Amino acid sequence: METLMPDWTEYELVDSGAGKKLERFGEFTLIRPEPQAKWEMILPAQRWETADGEFVKATSSQRGEWRFRKPLPARWTMQRKNLKFLVQPAPSGHVGLFPDQACHWDWVEARTKRAARPLKVLCLFGHTGLATLAAAATGAEVTHVDASRKAVTLARENQCLSGLQKQPIRWIVEDAMTFVRREARRGSRYDAILLDPPRFGRGPDGEIWKLEESLLELLSACRKILNETPVFILLNVYSTVLTQGRIEKEAEGLRSVLKKMLEGFQARTTAGELAIEDAGRRRISSSVFARVEF
Repeated sequence: METLMPDWTEYELVDSGAGKKLERFGEFTLIRPEPQAKWEMILPAQRWETADGEFVKATSSQRGEWRFRKPLPARWTMQRKNLKFLVQPAPSGHVGLFPDQACHWDWVEARTKRAARPLKVLCLFGHTGLATLAAAATGAEVTHVDASRKAVTLARENQCLSGLQKQPIRWIVEDAMTFVRREARRGSRYDAILLDPPRFGRGPDGEIWKLEESLLELLSACRKILNETPVFILLNVYSTVLTQGRIEKEAEGLRSVLKKMLEGFQARTTAGELAIEDAGRRRISSSVFARVEF
């Protein structure tokens, strides 16, 4: 199993500890909860107190909320390589991007460039579109699917910020399973599939997604829409406090389900975790993944 950590200029995990992380997103620093950070903070309390805002997690009597120490824009722009995108603190505590995912953006970009033909790529649970844009920027035709209309709206804004308005991207607000089954009935085929499912979620029409119950069914449906000569598949799943002690087992589990899905194909399957280190080299693991190259 490999551990991947992204290269960044505009993002930094400045410090972590006491169940929190201090992060820099462009010119602003934010504090967010981080259950993995059970260690002591390295930086003095005064440095943490200069953060521009903090997300205070929910309690039994109070919803989670952002508390800003000075007026901040409702959202601002960041850039990594050729992609520009919006940072937007949301009521959930998320900010519109997952910095660890930059490892996957680089991988998708490299595999798309390496292909001998323009690829048709499907991005399921596409969130705010950065993996989609990484593929589109290298000439792929991408179908982006997410159940959240707000996420897709933000993804389209990121497309414009990145100057990719003319790239062929189809934006779909729909339940992933519903979409894939319909594509199979239509005879649609894809050269590459990206999946980044949550552990639990709801579709726009109330569809229930539970990773343990739904993933195998979705992968089986995805097999039916793969091209006869596919190029790559990426499956990423976020880890939680409950899974921290078995990261390697979880990653190997993803690799196994992809291998089973792809019986009959000649393919190379790898697995690993995404993580980010703070200045003290304390590592926070964010997700496990499996990748397939044909």
